[in-house]
This record gives sequence, structure tokens and C-alpha cells, in this order.
Amino acid sequence: MSALVSCEWLRQNLHHQNQVILDASFFLPRQQRNAKAEYQARHIPAALFFDIDEIADLSCPLPHTLPTAEQFSQQIGLLGIDQDTQVIVYDDNHFFASARVWWMFPVYGHDNVKVLNGGLTLWRQLSYPLTDQVYIAMAKSFKAIFQPALFVDLATMVEIQRQGSRQILDARSEDSFHGQRPSHETGLKLGHIPGSLNIPYRHFFDQEDHTLLPINQLLATFSSAGVVLDKPMVTTCGSGVSAALLLLALYELSITKVPLYDGSWAEWGRQGFYQSQL
Repeated sequence: MSALVSCEWLRQNLHHQNQVILDASFFLPRQQRNAKAEYQARHIPAALFFDIDEIADLSCPLPHTLPTAEQFSQQIGLLGIDQDTQVIVYDDNHFFASARVWWMFPVYGHDNVKVLNGGLTLWRQLSYPLTDQVYIAMAKSFKAIFQPALFVDLATMVEIQRQGSRQILDARSEDSFHGQRPSHETGLKLGHIPGSLNIPYRHFFDQEDHTLLPINQLLATFSSAGVVLDKPMVTTCGSGVSAALLLLALYELSITKVPLYDGSWAEWGRQGFYQSQL
């Protein structure tokens, strides 16, 4: 079963019963765009804004890390979502955060979530309706149940790396992976987790219509990076966002239950056990 829905499907089902549409647009500082302001200016009708920096563990010094089950339950309930709600999530940045949100829901036991293929970019290209009206949800009760098989913390990642028990797939750009992009964050080293494979997330979507690549091209992308798809994997990236796009691509290949290392390089790159492989 696909994790994607088409723009045409959503256009015909904008007001489907017990469905919530989430705009999860998120931009890196270097993109100099304000996701919340852009949402307020125009978004898909009835969509609510999902801020990955607010629905996050704010006590953690790392960016947009997974919130506790209690916090997730409360904030998701305020978005009008319960256990029976179908969730459709999109963004305006090549699946960059919509895939992350798609991963967060199953981590807390809610599998009825889909990603809009092509996101807001393709929706606009098709001249489908947009609005600046902000919808107010009626709060519901959501019960988050943590699924540890989908989540990897630092201690577990250290053991994975030491034992070589999983293939480590890194979704960052080649220059970040190889330590060629300067870091502007204090204490953050350059490089990658030893033994990891680099599969930049931008290789997974069509550059023109911004949809996820077809199955045969997804297979070729993983294969060219040296990934063995029938062996265990874990995904990582800079801060736990683009790593979810690898999970989305794997899901389309019927490969599920692959965990994501939430702290990713933002955490690993500050640790004393760092080993340079530049």
C-alpha cells in the first residue's frame, strides 16, 4: 500500500469526513523563508499548520526532536485528530518535513497518515484552490502509544555503528556528508557516522513536478548507493528531518519498520567518540 495520495485525489476529497490536512512546511535557515507566514498567506483549504519546531521536545538542546508521548497526545488532539482520523500531510519543500511528520504519527501508534505527492508545489502548478483562511480545529482526544522499533536514540546508534548491525543511510547532501560544507554551529564537527552510506534526499523526487520517483528509479537510487534492501537499515541526516524521506521511499518499496536516528548529525557530530572519515 502506498503512503502517497495524489493532488487530484485530495482536490476531490478536501472535505472528507474525519480527515485532517496538515501543512508541515519547514525551511532551513539558509533558505530564508518563513513557513508559518507562507502558510498564513496561502495554503490548501482546511489545512492546519504543523510546526515541527513546536511539536517537539523543547527541553532538548537539539532541534525539533521527538516530543514525549504525553506532549504529542495533547498537541495532536488540539489539531482535531483522534485514533480514527485520517491525516494528510504536505509541505512546500520537496517532502522535507511532510515525510518527517508522516514518520512521527506511526512512532506514536497512528498509521492512518498519507503524504501529498508533489506537495504544495505541484498543487500550485495544477492551479488547485488555495486560501488564506485559517481553520480552527475542534479538539479531540488522542492517545499516543510509543513504537520503539521506529526510533533510534544516541546510545542505540552507537551500538549499531560499533557492531555494524544495520546499514546506516545518510540523507544529507554530498558536501555535508564529506565534511566539505562549513559548519556555523558551535561544537559541531564535520563529516559523517563511520560506515554510513550517503543517499542525498534530493535524489528521490522529480525535479519538475516534485513527486516521489517511480518504483524502478527508487530501486536504482538505493542500489547505486550500495544499499542492500533485504538487510537491516537505519536512516539519519542533519537533524532528523530529511532522513524520513528515505523511509518514505523505502515504504513505497514495501520495506517498513525501518527506524530513524532522531538526533542525527546534530547530536552525533558533537560527541567525543567522533571518528573522522573525510
